[in-house]
Amino acid sequence: MSRYNLHNSYKAIVIGGSAGSFQGIIKILSQVSAGFPLPIIMALHRLKHVRHGFVEALSIKSNIKIVEPEDKESIRKGIAYLAPANYHLSVELGNYFSLSTEEMVNNSRPAIDITLSSSAYLYRNKLIGILLSGANRDGAVGMKQIKDKGGLTIVQDPAECMIDTMPKAALSLTTIDHTLSIDNIVAFLKELQQHYK
Repeated sequence: MSRYNLHNSYKAIVIGGSAGSFQGIIKILSQVSAGFPLPIIMALHRLKHVRHGFVEALSIKSNIKIVEPEDKESIRKGIAYLAPANYHLSVELGNYFSLSTEEMVNNSRPAIDITLSSSAYLYRNKLIGILLSGANRDGAVGMKQIKDKGGLTIVQDPAECMIDTMPKAALSLTTIDHTLSIDNIVAFLKELQQHYK
């Protein structure tokens, strides 16, 4: 019996991370197997002037394709989408992405809150939100909105984080469903994949 109360009607996974999250993301992408049944949408704080190398670094270890989406690109299952450097990434009704260079949010562009909140609005209770290590409060409001819309919320265990500000901010703002180590997040995703077989 799963302790996660999983079902096979989830439509997407959205992941936010900042300082200290890179190794966790690498581990997740390297352990999730090809043919993963959902899109994985990632908003990660990154150096805005460094446009190349990040996707390549993730792709070396990843079992699934990693894409920096274009504006108006359709969202497809089995692909990991990474918010491009210096762009906010939103998901829109009609199941496609939009990019913008509007003002920074939480001193960040891409802002995790924008990606999480727009995902919550589209996918509602069919969304899984995961927030990893990070040095500011970006993502806390987005996680609350996922929770308020009936989605499943997970934060990386603050005790494991290189910088615990981000998951702690989410924990202080809303009731998070699961606080897990990276290894247990991986186990969760593997168990989730089994529900779609």
